[in-house]
Formats: sequence, structure tokens, C-alpha cells
Amino acid sequence: MIATIRSGGQSGVDRGALDAARAADIPVAGWCPAGGWAEDHPAPPGLLAEYPELTETPSSGTRQRTGWNVRDSDISLILTAPGGTSPGTDLTVGFARHWQRPHLVLDASAWDRSNMTVVVHDVSEWLRQQGSGLVVNVAGPRASEWAGAYAASYRLVTGILEAGAR
Repeated sequence: MIATIRSGGQSGVDRGALDAARAADIPVAGWCPAGGWAEDHPAPPGLLAEYPELTETPSSGTRQRTGWNVRDSDISLILTAPGGTSPGTDLTVGFARHWQRPHLVLDASAWDRSNMTVVVHDVSEWLRQQGSGLVVNVAGPRASEWAGAYAASYRLVTGILEAGAR
């Protein structure tokens, strides 16, 4: 079902998804801010040194990156930190509505290691309903907003891909 994982490369959820896809030999893509900016890679070439599959937007801000990643994907899978969303996560949901892209928001407080199998099953079923050959945008908080973002995203995307969503 999943042909490509798309993400903006920010620390946290974005990178967890990109790294899980790479580990499973799934193509990755995405838009990132000009200069490859990320909170942990503020100077050019930024995160592009580690993720050359990403493409810079004209803007150095994150809004354009977020919008273009939603626009250029079939669907968006959006993770939220336990207890709430972030401004970037809310922006992603807004762009998904604007571009009329299916999206699924997963609140991390609703799942942990003990029920990850159930979450993976539910997300995989949702993906099957969306079709095949999907470009899936994975988005959520950066590492400074949620310390467990990378690990949660990596576990979830790995689980989905292992469950046959590829």
C-alpha cells in the first residue's frame, strides 16, 4: 500500500518516519525549509547532508514545507504528543483539510508498547481503505516539543511496514 514515506525532516516524528522507511527499503521524499533547516541543523546544508532525498522549499520557514508535504501526498498520518498537539501538528491538520487529503491523527497518550499491535492493525486497516501505491506524509512534533517523538514514530512506522502496508 505504501509506495513512499514523505516527511519534512524535522527532528522528532519526521525523522523517525524517514529512518523507519529507509530501514525497510521504502523510498523517502519530502520538502524541507531552504538551507535544509531543522532545529538541530540550523546552518546549510542542514539536514540535507543526512537526507539528500529531501528538496528545499524557497522559504526558510516551516509553513511552506508543511503545506507542500501535505499537498504532494495522498494521505497524512499525524502523531501528537501525549496530552496535546503542537502548532506544527495543528498546521498539518489544517493543510490536510485545505487540500482535502485524508488524514489520521494519532494521540500518543492513547497507545504505548503494550497496545502497539492494536494501533498498527487499526492504522494498517485505514491505509488499506485509502488504496495502494500511496505517498504517505508522516508528521508530528519535533524533538524539543516531545522527547519521545522519534522513537514513537520509528516504532509505529516500522510496525505498519512490517504488518504488510508496503
